[in-house]
Amino acid sequence: MTANTRESATSHTSINSDIQERMQQLLTELQLDDTPAGGALVVYQAGVCIAQAAAGMAQADLAWQPDTLALNFSTGKGVLATLVHVLVSQQLLDYDAAIATYWPDFGAKGKADITLRMVMSHRADLFSINSIDTHNTAGSDALRDWQLMLQKVAVMPITPPEDAHSYDSAYSALVYGWVLGGVIEAVTKMSLAQALRQYLTEPLSIADSCYFGVPSAKVADVARLAKNFAPTSSVAQPSRRRRKPVLKVDSQQTLETYAHLPTYQCWMQHTDHNCANSEQTEASVHNDSQTLLDTAQINRLYFDSSQLNLRNYKAALIPNNEQPIDYYNEQTLQAVIPAANGVASAQALATIYAMLANGGVWQGKTLIDAATFEQLSTVQVTGQDAVMPADMQWRLGYHKLLSVCTDAGTGFGHMGYNGSVAWCDPARQLSFAFIHNFDITMLNDVRQFALTESLLALIDQLA
Repeated sequence: MTANTRESATSHTSINSDIQERMQQLLTELQLDDTPAGGALVVYQAGVCIAQAAAGMAQADLAWQPDTLALNFSTGKGVLATLVHVLVSQQLLDYDAAIATYWPDFGAKGKADITLRMVMSHRADLFSINSIDTHNTAGSDALRDWQLMLQKVAVMPITPPEDAHSYDSAYSALVYGWVLGGVIEAVTKMSLAQALRQYLTEPLSIADSCYFGVPSAKVADVARLAKNFAPTSSVAQPSRRRRKPVLKVDSQQTLETYAHLPTYQCWMQHTDHNCANSEQTEASVHNDSQTLLDTAQINRLYFDSSQLNLRNYKAALIPNNEQPIDYYNEQTLQAVIPAANGVASAQALATIYAMLANGGVWQGKTLIDAATFEQLSTVQVTGQDAVMPADMQWRLGYHKLLSVCTDAGTGFGHMGYNGSVAWCDPARQLSFAFIHNFDITMLNDVRQFALTESLLALIDQLA
């Protein structure tokens, strides 16, 4: 932690002991069977840090801290969107102007009328990375070549999702980052990294802990998966292809941990299983392993996997002619893939969303004016998404705050492929960030939901 970051963190901290203790306990319990891996979380309310927690190891010899850097996948989309909103507030961009107005090459293949509003609410039919030829004649991974991908995205076609009439949006899991990054560079005349720093992270005093493209001097500080805890060699190593996390059966200890979480009874009430066994007492639920909810059952409360359109999902996430990319590889961490390789600390993410929770104002300085904030926080589209198996209620660059136990209708944020998440709830002036190095995905884990639900309940109890 630099002196600048430390000063910012400590001078705006007023730890609530009840929330701090409970969130630390929850985070420790939710290591489950995945130790020594862990994570960190940070909570702000009314612009003040009220809780920080960390558990486990970020590297073999480095414990997790609130300012530990981590790869957070699509959680970075919320950072990218926030940068766009700052530029809109400064009248450098307009949500309803054609992107081609700023970036003429982008107008190719019928995209001349596509606007920022359409892209940021995932209604532009630019979701399919599979529609782009990602072969790089230079031999390296095309996705890591920023300028090449800008060129390819500029001339990509519009591609409606399969069974388009059944959906209201199509989540642009990868393409989104190049579209927004390209238009940001076009209007600022800066690199994306420079624009991020000047317009967002420096004003928030988090410039050394939030990146699209990690500086070489910082790569060694990024949390790694526990299976990759071997010390990084000073000699350049060939890229290792990243395999998907291996699905595993919940242990009895994991099931019992879930059963003792404060949100467990809420989850039970929202499952068909509970309806069929409404006469059971709480004690019998805890003592009979056959009745305990597992990870899949809980996750389905938030993502209905039966509604997953696998073809659309693969089209959004799996590049054409591209081998699986290792996002933890040093070269990939230093590349600019804004929709997928955002790197930040929990402290930095919580700070960004603390500004949003306060309507775009941070420490007396307006980063996003009231008119812009009203637009960015307004739901643009409801209904089933073609890629994500849920009604995401897309705002401009953010989805709804996923909660089944608490009314959080004004909340919004963004999660990552690995189940990291950052969000705010302006009604509660609350922000939250959770990042980690567990080898999981958002569709086969419940940690972000358990932490979010528990925090919301605690805040409401103490209100």
